[in-house]
Amino acid sequence: MAPVIIFCADPLRPRRADPHFADEVLAARASGLRTALIDHDALLSGDATAAVVGVPREAGAAWYRGWMVPSGRYAELAEALAARGVTLLTSPEDYRRAHELPGWYATFTPVTPASVWLPAAPGEAPGPRELSVLTAPLGGGPAIVKDFVKSRKHEWHEACYVPDLADTDRLASVVARFVALQEVFLAGGVVVRAFERFTEAGEARVWWVDGRPVLTTAHPDRPDLRPEPVLDAVAPLVAALGCRFVTTDLALREDGVWRVVEVGDGQVSDLPRGTGPEPLLSALAGVR
Repeated sequence: MAPVIIFCADPLRPRRADPHFADEVLAARASGLRTALIDHDALLSGDATAAVVGVPREAGAAWYRGWMVPSGRYAELAEALAARGVTLLTSPEDYRRAHELPGWYATFTPVTPASVWLPAAPGEAPGPRELSVLTAPLGGGPAIVKDFVKSRKHEWHEACYVPDLADTDRLASVVARFVALQEVFLAGGVVVRAFERFTEAGEARVWWVDGRPVLTTAHPDRPDLRPEPVLDAVAPLVAALGCRFVTTDLALREDGVWRVVEVGDGQVSDLPRGTGPEPLLSALAGVR
């Protein structure tokens, strides 16, 4: 039996799918796949049991396709589903490894910008001295700031880009602003990544199921640009990571080398506007 695909419900009409995922739900049902809905708001608030009441009992293996979930909440989701006889095909350990940079970075070091990180709680930004020690291995130069999951690239100069790591006051200012803007949604801590210059070709998002690339799309931020990356160096690393459903965002550096900008858990990675979900759903349906 094919796995059930679990989507997020519409917060205002809980018997329907969230509009953002409606096309995927329709495509899944048209393909004969089983679907179910969870209450994402209840999950985030800490009530995983209430979140999964709409998932049929003893449904068997399942994929989640929905909004991002903090790693701790995902573990609670897996536990609540297991109590109903439903097993997520991505374990909590695999979800954290693919979703958070410290989990995947060591595997992808040869093909991704150099990075350092520091655990931090929401609202607690490290100061200049601490950041100077943290970033020393990067050797200076420009960098970007993010947390374990996301950046704030739309506030580029304010909360993302640091022109020179040698300017520790500027670094601390960007980090502090980033932490402030993230508020309670700061994921894991602060990450500083060496800045690399990429071409204007855009980013490609490659979707992998059991180590096999099943779909290449544009990045959702630029759905009009979809380069075709060379995957020879990336494929063995995806296999080494050992997670069943992941995405890799790749960009072409100015020297002509494809680089991994981000790795993500495929369950919470977004499809760009206008991309049909059928190839992805077909790959997910074929997993046992």
